[in-house]
Amino acid sequence: MASGFSLKDQLYNAEKVQYLADLFGAASTDFDVDQFTSDVMERLLDLELKERIAWICECLCRHLPGALPDVQETLLKALPPPLDPGLSDDDFGDFIFAPLGEFVVAKGLEEHAALGLDLLHAITQRFSMEWAIRPFLNRWPEETMARLVQWSEDPNYHVRRLASEGTRPRLPWGEAVGLALADPLPLLDQLHRDKTRYVTRSVANHLNDISKKKPDLVLERLRKWRDLGVQTPKELDWMTAHALRGLVKEGHGAALQMLGYDPEVPVVAKLHLETTSVAIGEALNFHCELEADQALPVLVDYRLHFQRPSGKTSVKVFKLKQAKISKGALTVKKSHKFKSGASTFTLVPGAHHIELMVNGVVRAEAHFDLTEAS
Repeated sequence: MASGFSLKDQLYNAEKVQYLADLFGAASTDFDVDQFTSDVMERLLDLELKERIAWICECLCRHLPGALPDVQETLLKALPPPLDPGLSDDDFGDFIFAPLGEFVVAKGLEEHAALGLDLLHAITQRFSMEWAIRPFLNRWPEETMARLVQWSEDPNYHVRRLASEGTRPRLPWGEAVGLALADPLPLLDQLHRDKTRYVTRSVANHLNDISKKKPDLVLERLRKWRDLGVQTPKELDWMTAHALRGLVKEGHGAALQMLGYDPEVPVVAKLHLETTSVAIGEALNFHCELEADQALPVLVDYRLHFQRPSGKTSVKVFKLKQAKISKGALTVKKSHKFKSGASTFTLVPGAHHIELMVNGVVRAEAHFDLTEAS
């Protein structure tokens, strides 16, 4: 039987460990390549992804003993060339270098913070140090934020991105930081004007994080940036839509209006289901009809209310259509597959219902039963 996809095995495996070991072996004749590889592989495949990062770091600390100033030369020599500066997006780097950030934290956080930040500046040009910078933010907030201000204008776009990504309130897999939500805004003021999508996407994701708790703060900042006019209109429009995506799903009126979608738009909506009973593994086929007596932009989503094992329900919002209604009607069709066997969300048979949202407002709804797989 073929095994399923495993992200941890793709990112951290014997080949990757050998690659890392060879880099350090070339950097120092004192580094025992074979023993390091053997030590890492002894436990690696039994660990989860983040545990593998920590384990490689632990082994590296044993094979590079001494204080951070004593091993910095070897660490820098072991680094491959920086990522291609000619690219502009989706160049995250090789995950095998994530343990180097943990190594710097382990050896530098308490006694060699300034040197540790210097090294993170170098390593992030090979792989994003967004996780490793966060312990420094918590231990040395003023010093680290001062460094990030400098990095927000760095010639290397990976370094600039770190100033935003490393300070995100809800960074995936990242240690929580004690910053107030508004603390990194001066960094974002600088970075929002960046010409590199890799940076502006991070800025938009950062604002989306903030919007979970302080939507008005996000809307105010986007208005300020629009008034400044230092970013191209097209890029700022993209950033705005990406930053407000969470608020749009919630039907936040001011966010929708900023994107040009009036929640009070005069639209008549009808929702039609092909069937009122769908088995797990099959699809719910439906279509909606929108009618208006004037041309206007519409953002159409649908919201599904799922049964949960506890007897309560949970809600998920899905994109349907972004369009402009001319005088007359707009018809949109959709087939929503209820996939079985998902590891993150278990489908539970029972009464469900679907709501049609136009510009964040529920305009129509229908009920159906989800049944056991046939």
